[in-house]
Amino acid sequence: MKGQIVKWLLTVGFLFCFYPINDITANANKVPLEDASQQEQQENPEDAIPDLRGGSENPERERQQPVDLRILQQRYPDVFFLQGASDQNQVALTFDDGPDPRFTNEILDVLNQYGVPATFFLLGSRTAAYPEIVTRIQNEGHVIGNHTYFHPNLVDEADIRALEQEAIRTEDELYDMIGYRTHLFRPPYGFLYDELVEQLARMNYSVIGWSVDSLDWQEDPPEVIASNVLDNIHPGAVILMHDGAEWEGDRTNTIESLHQIIPSLQEQGYEFVTVPQLLNIPFEK
Repeated sequence: MKGQIVKWLLTVGFLFCFYPINDITANANKVPLEDASQQEQQENPEDAIPDLRGGSENPERERQQPVDLRILQQRYPDVFFLQGASDQNQVALTFDDGPDPRFTNEILDVLNQYGVPATFFLLGSRTAAYPEIVTRIQNEGHVIGNHTYFHPNLVDEADIRALEQEAIRTEDELYDMIGYRTHLFRPPYGFLYDELVEQLARMNYSVIGWSVDSLDWQEDPPEVIASNVLDNIHPGAVILMHDGAEWEGDRTNTIESLHQIIPSLQEQGYEFVTVPQLLNIPFEK
């Protein structure tokens, strides 16, 4: 009997000693969540690019637009803009969804090559992730606008408070880097409705749409993207393009198309200007 008790005690003692050793070993091998995240970002830098949480241009842009941009412009002519004056040969290149380290710097290189200013509508999340690209955009004479923090579909959100949070958070992020509060706002996908436009007006924003859509988010060949622009160009045009993409997206064809679009329009006598210059509105609040 005593022998059985002794064996039982030895077994319990052995297990008791073994458990904490295992536990300590497991805990010693754990990596803090923040450190693990940083390590993963270092190993997979593209995965670190803040995603378009509201979705990519495709398939969102293929849905029925909630309110036609032309209707919003007619209802709110002092707030919502699609194009500039038609009596001057000026056009504005605009880029959405950056900064994106895969493509934005190359687009800036092309713009610099041709001496062309542009307007970049930036996401707050990507601004926070890549401040050095934001600084470059500003230092090279381009204008910066607000494109929300996470690229939501504001109509699906149907919430004034959501709009305020997205816009203000991005505005604050940009202010810390560029030193001014941008007056320019472009909604993801161009999706808005009356109440959202009215709220943006109360927040002292000019809402910027477009009159020429490159459709570059479809990732067609550069010749097709260029044709989408050149075949529809007009004096006062605001041209929509993208320097940013979702993780699986590629803007290489956008970059290549600029080598066709810019020289062709310059040969036709068009002057490239920023959106505030084209519309004669301030770029800062």
